[in-house]
Amino acid sequence: MATLTVPAHVPTPYEDAEQLKKAFDGWGTNEKLIISILAHRNAAQRKAIREVYTETYGEDLLKSLDKEVTSDFESLLVLWTLDPAQRDATLANRATKKWTASNQVLLEIACTRSSHDLFLARQAYHCLYKKSIEEDVAHHITGGLWQVFSITQLLVFLVASFRYEGPEVNTTLAKQEAKILRKHITDNACNHDEVLRIIATRSKTQLNATLSIYNNEFGNAINKDLKFDPKDEFLRALRSTIKCLTTPEKYFEKVLRLAINKTGTDEGALTRVVATRAEVDMKHIAGEYQRRSSIPLEKAIVNDTHGDYEDLLLALIGCENDA
Repeated sequence: MATLTVPAHVPTPYEDAEQLKKAFDGWGTNEKLIISILAHRNAAQRKAIREVYTETYGEDLLKSLDKEVTSDFESLLVLWTLDPAQRDATLANRATKKWTASNQVLLEIACTRSSHDLFLARQAYHCLYKKSIEEDVAHHITGGLWQVFSITQLLVFLVASFRYEGPEVNTTLAKQEAKILRKHITDNACNHDEVLRIIATRSKTQLNATLSIYNNEFGNAINKDLKFDPKDEFLRALRSTIKCLTTPEKYFEKVLRLAINKTGTDEGALTRVVATRAEVDMKHIAGEYQRRSSIPLEKAIVNDTHGDYEDLLLALIGCENDA
C-alpha cells in the first residue's frame, strides 16, 4: 500500500503552479509551501503541474527547483517530481556508470516494476540518452572477470524481459525447473543460461511456485543455497534478484535498514527508496522495517535526518512533522 496522501480537494494544476512560483519568488524560498504541494500530489498530478508550469513561466519546474533548493532536499524533491518512467531511466543511467553496489538499482527497477512500467522506463531511456538500457549495461563490462560478465548477462536478461503477469501456474513445469535450478546450484554453475532464463523471464507467479517446490523438495530456500560463497558478487546479485521478485518489501526494508542504521546515513539509498515506493508499497516496507528494527521508520528518519529533507521524507511516508 502507498503512503502518499492526496487531499480530497486538489487545486488545479494552474493553481498549484502559481503557488510554486510564489514559493520561489521574493526573499528566500518557501520550502514548506513546496512540500505541501508536491508531496501531496500523485504522479499524474505532478506531471500536469510540471507541464502547466513550463507553459506559464517558460521554465521547466525541475530547473526552478534546482535553482531554489539544495542538497539532499533537492535530490529527493527532483526525483519525486519526475515522471516515474523518467525517474527510473535516470536511476538506471546512473547505475550503469560504475560496477558497484549501485547496480542493485538496475535489479530493483527490472524486478519490482510491472512489465508495462519497465517498458515505459526503457522508452524514457531511449528519449533521454539516445540508446537502450541494455546497450549501456553491456558496454560497461570491465576486466573480463566472469563475475562481472555473469552479472551483466543477468542484468541484460532482466531489463529486457517482459514478464507475463497472469495468475496461471504450470505445476509440472515448476517441478522441472526446480530440479534444473538445484542441479546447477549443486554443480556450482549458478551463471548457467538455464538459471538466468528461469529467474529472469518466468512470471512472478510461476517463479514463486518453482521456488516453493525447490524449498519443499530440497529442504532449503534457494537463497540459502546461494550463500555458499558470501564474497561472490554474482551470487549476491542473484539473491537480490530473487528477493526483489518474491518479497520486495523485505528487499527494500533491508536497503533502508542499511541506509539508516549505521554511522553516516546513506541519503542516496534512503532518497531512492522513498521516492520510488511512496506511491506503491511503502506501508508494507515501513511495517517490515518496524518488525525488523523494533522502531518505526518515521522515528528512524527523525533520528538520522533534519530540516526540509526530513520534512519531505516524513510527508512522503505519510507522517507529517508537526514540530
